[in-house]
Amino acid sequence: MDAKTARIMVWENLRKVARADSRYGWDFNEFIPDYIGSEAGADLLIETDIYKNSEVIFVTPDANLERFREYIIRDKKTLLMTSHGIRRGIFVIRPGDVPEGKEDLASVLDGAHRYWHPITLAQIKEQIGHIDMLITGASAITYSGIRFGKGHGYFDLEWAMFWEIGVVDQDTPVFGAGHDCQVVDIELEVAPHDTAIDYIVTPTQIIKTRGEYPKPTHGVIWSMLAESMMREIPPVHELWDKIACR
Repeated sequence: MDAKTARIMVWENLRKVARADSRYGWDFNEFIPDYIGSEAGADLLIETDIYKNSEVIFVTPDANLERFREYIIRDKKTLLMTSHGIRRGIFVIRPGDVPEGKEDLASVLDGAHRYWHPITLAQIKEQIGHIDMLITGASAITYSGIRFGKGHGYFDLEWAMFWEIGVVDQDTPVFGAGHDCQVVDIELEVAPHDTAIDYIVTPTQIIKTRGEYPKPTHGVIWSMLAESMMREIPPVHELWDKIACR
């Protein structure tokens, strides 16, 4: 099965369990949906030693990670997240930023902006120093740890920017969250910027991937960066200005 056929199969099955998005409906090309059982996946994730030992966690803004973001806030950990498409940059919610009883509101994008604070890459480096774990939603995932489907590459760019400033390394655990129907066993061509994940989180299990591919260590590959990303993403501007001043 090739990637195109696998994506069609995955999305057909995902349509049966996904929750429609208020903005994008069922257009899986544009967003990673929430689905029945995502809360159970969050429950599994917070029982891992990696989560329990983490103080700073980066989470993508995907809808299937809302409950996990809520747990991070309730557990008084530091949450780093981005807006959709990273167009508004990177934000932080620190312990104490969210009033008690508002954790669920702060976990959704329409509520998070009430409590989060913008943070630059330089501030992440200076004030935080190191990210303990990262988790991203996924359109489809292989057992070898490669995400595919949507193809926008935002998480790959986020990893690359964090690598550039030295707040992640090869040992930083990366999780990918999806429904069981989104996990497939196929061979894919892997690009230099593809950020392999270490663990897959579904509503029923946590799967250790085969670890066949190392995480990228070259930072942002500027020649491969889409023009729109150069133009629209504030942290990209910040990095480029830093390079230009060397």
